[in-house]
Amino acid sequence: MLLLLTSCYESSNNTLLLNDNWQFSELNSNDWQKATVPGTVQTDLLSFGKIPDSFKLNNEDSIQWISEKNWQYKKVFTISEALQKKTKHFLKFEGLDTYASVFLNDSLILTANNAFRSWEADVSDILSEENELKIIFKSTDSIEKIQADKLDYTLPEGLRVFTRKPQFQYGWDWGPTIKTMGIWRDISLISYDNIRLKDVFLKTESINVLDSLATLTAFLDLDTPQHDINTIEIVNNTTGERLNQSVEVYGSKDEYAVPFQIKNPKLWWTHNLGEPFLYDITVYVKHGNSIIDSISKKVGLRTIKLVAEKDSIGESFYFKLNGIPVYMKGANYIPQNIFLADVTKHQRETLLDQAVDANMNMLRIWGGGVYEDDAFYDLCDKKGILLWQDFMYACAMYPGDDDFLENAKQEAIDNVKRLRQHPSIALWCGNNENSEGWHRWGWKDGKTETQKQEIWNGYYALFNHILPKVVDSLNPSIDYWETSPKYGRGNKRFEFEGDAHDWWVWHDGYPFEHFEEQVPRFMSEFGFQSFPSIEAIQYFTEQENIDLDHPAFETHQKHKRGFQLIREYMERDFPVPENDEDYVYVSQLLQAYGITKGIRAHRLAKPYNMGSLYWQLNDCWPVVSWSGIDGLGREKALHYKVKKAFENLLIIPKVENNILKIAVVDDNLTSMAADMFVIIRDFSGRNLFESGTAVVHSFYDKNEIVFEVFLKDLNFDRNASYAEIHFGDLKEVYFFGKPKDLKLPIQDISMDVVKTSYGFLISLTSETLQKDVFLFSESRGDFSDNFFDLLPGEAKEIELYTEASEVVVKMKTLNKILNP
Repeated sequence: MLLLLTSCYESSNNTLLLNDNWQFSELNSNDWQKATVPGTVQTDLLSFGKIPDSFKLNNEDSIQWISEKNWQYKKVFTISEALQKKTKHFLKFEGLDTYASVFLNDSLILTANNAFRSWEADVSDILSEENELKIIFKSTDSIEKIQADKLDYTLPEGLRVFTRKPQFQYGWDWGPTIKTMGIWRDISLISYDNIRLKDVFLKTESINVLDSLATLTAFLDLDTPQHDINTIEIVNNTTGERLNQSVEVYGSKDEYAVPFQIKNPKLWWTHNLGEPFLYDITVYVKHGNSIIDSISKKVGLRTIKLVAEKDSIGESFYFKLNGIPVYMKGANYIPQNIFLADVTKHQRETLLDQAVDANMNMLRIWGGGVYEDDAFYDLCDKKGILLWQDFMYACAMYPGDDDFLENAKQEAIDNVKRLRQHPSIALWCGNNENSEGWHRWGWKDGKTETQKQEIWNGYYALFNHILPKVVDSLNPSIDYWETSPKYGRGNKRFEFEGDAHDWWVWHDGYPFEHFEEQVPRFMSEFGFQSFPSIEAIQYFTEQENIDLDHPAFETHQKHKRGFQLIREYMERDFPVPENDEDYVYVSQLLQAYGITKGIRAHRLAKPYNMGSLYWQLNDCWPVVSWSGIDGLGREKALHYKVKKAFENLLIIPKVENNILKIAVVDDNLTSMAADMFVIIRDFSGRNLFESGTAVVHSFYDKNEIVFEVFLKDLNFDRNASYAEIHFGDLKEVYFFGKPKDLKLPIQDISMDVVKTSYGFLISLTSETLQKDVFLFSESRGDFSDNFFDLLPGEAKEIELYTEASEVVVKMKTLNKILNP
């Protein structure tokens, strides 16, 4: 029988945030200036006017010296006498970028070499009432060079592979080369006496719908310096219900598994299928009636499974959520700012709201960026967005030595443990395009067989041994996928097995119709560039007029053939404006035209294809890129157009053999039946043809042609007409010709603007078709819709959300571009 030992507890455990009152300087200069933590050396230098804004002009080139230097941070902090008397004290560093030596009161307490890891140091014997904390950051360049010189070959793709920090900071074809340095996440002092609750994982073991019961296990990791007996209590904060039987914990044991149950469980769903319901659960460590420590978790009860099974065609690739196959609609996500600590809570939530508003239910966290902070995943849980989570390896081959692999293993452990509670996590993926690059991009050229084998052995050890073992041991309910894509586009199997990155369009110049001709099982990357908003161009050129020959584009267009490819594709499908501002507008229409053509082709192939994730959702700075939302947060035409293309219920028409064939794609969990009919009108709105009406059905698990109109005997000008397809309350407009061939009339649009509590209500009408109406204003605001078609005789209302008291709303249309 265990005896309950008594002790005197002065207070509960304490966490002291140490982010304030920091200073920084170049090493050995002692020119100390105030530092912002979390932050970077670059952003602090900018705040003091020591460097120009790297997002403007070609200033990126002028700040490269910063990452070539060594830097130091310091702060002095005092602690109370009561806190000092605690038994144990740990300093926790959640993000040091990257090669750092940390000193407390002149004692070296840790060295760090991985920006993705968190670090702890026991400072119980060093801490005093007044303390100086100092961190020295060493330039990555010299360390990378030393590591590279140890090898008798060059690893693709450059020195970045030796440093565990965000790879996109070394320059990408949409991002600048800015290798940040500094304290980029929180620092805190953790102090306690009896016991510390280090980690809690509330694992769902089973969900029994028939018995209305969910069984879970709380896996606890504790630090117990004393041997007092304490108890664990698990509480559902929503109901106040205690969920577990009393469990005793004591100093000789650090890990516990505590079972508990939730009755009548509510499932977590993506926002397009149901409610992303979250339970609020707290695990308490108590001594008698006193709370010693606690951790609260948001728990979503759901099952998620990647189904990759051989079939008669190749191998499937789709996700089952709560046992139901779900079509994934979304985009690839990159960090929102090259300076990671500068992303605000508002910016993060706004971007995810934009994704939800565009009917996305999955984002892919790309492997060249960062494991995002906890708040990002919390928001995805809350908003019902699933996440394909890459480990942070992209487009390269990485070292295979023991030190690197051990560092990579600890990085994986840190981040899988940190993120595994989130119901939004749907998949762990080893890397982005590393395997494809090795097998297809010429990385083997010039290397001996021994060198090639050594490089591949390092790849295999990391992506086929270490990472899957970490996932299996710490987050076994989530599948691991070695590499994305499974096969590159140079391998014929890319179309029939696994996930695919299709860059035949763009890199290889294939027409947009290619998306309709080769549809893979799951498209995890495809994309096309466009210019950012006028405001973004004005920002980085620092001039009001739009000049596409401005020298700032030397650094704000990172793809060598970017401008050439945009023009080539524009000449195929769109008019090419001579006016630069109009050219920016048409480039966005072009991007939206191509990507939505791909999305519709993918969705039409359901269930053969079960996912369409385009490249890319957002930018990390203002730049010409593949994003649908630019670096200032402005939505391009693509983002507005994918909102329609990703709706759960979608009409998809196409013309084959002089027949207008119509399918209905339905991602809702219940099918529907409704009347369907087709009207063909000219651009003035006159009826040229009206079909009969038929009752058609939509189905969740398949797509098929449900309605046909034979066009052969119909006499109408296809470049001056459109089909209006009705299915219940749903309406789709289909144009027979390419945008450049449409005979769009010139007609003024009637516009009425009325002030409202949220901004302005804009009412539009026109006697003739107005194609791709783009509304804009000098006043900052968000339009509820944009780049839309205004049908003849129909009124359309658009909301402009702005704090401005007055606005002047302007517009562009494709009609005006075709008829300058």
